[in-house]
Amino acid sequence: QVQLVESGGGLVQAGGSLGLSCAASGRTFSTDRMGWYRQAPGKEHELVVSISPSGEGTSYADSVKGRFTISRDITRNTVYLQMNRLKFEDTAMYYCNTVPPYAGAWGRGTQVTVSS
Repeated sequence: QVQLVESGGGLVQAGGSLGLSCAASGRTFSTDRMGWYRQAPGKEHELVVSISPSGEGTSYADSVKGRFTISRDITRNTVYLQMNRLKFEDTAMYYCNTVPPYAGAWGRGTQVTVSS
């Protein structure tokens, strides 16, 4: 059973930082491009950042470029997201998944709330 478990979310003031983790189990994701998605209330999932299987290629949405950093540890089957200089509009539920997303792998997500 494929499972992605996100953790590390919380409540933070604008300008603060949070680090998210996504632990994968059930199969290896070492050959998949992985991404962090976020979903605000009433909106669709938005891909904000992704990383290549090797970890050398990354892609960022303009809204988070320069503030978010994605990384991965193949040996731990884990993907990370470091979020700095958080803004109110970053408030959302954050999920990790493959890119494009694997429908059967959506986890419960981790809530990030940024107070202004």
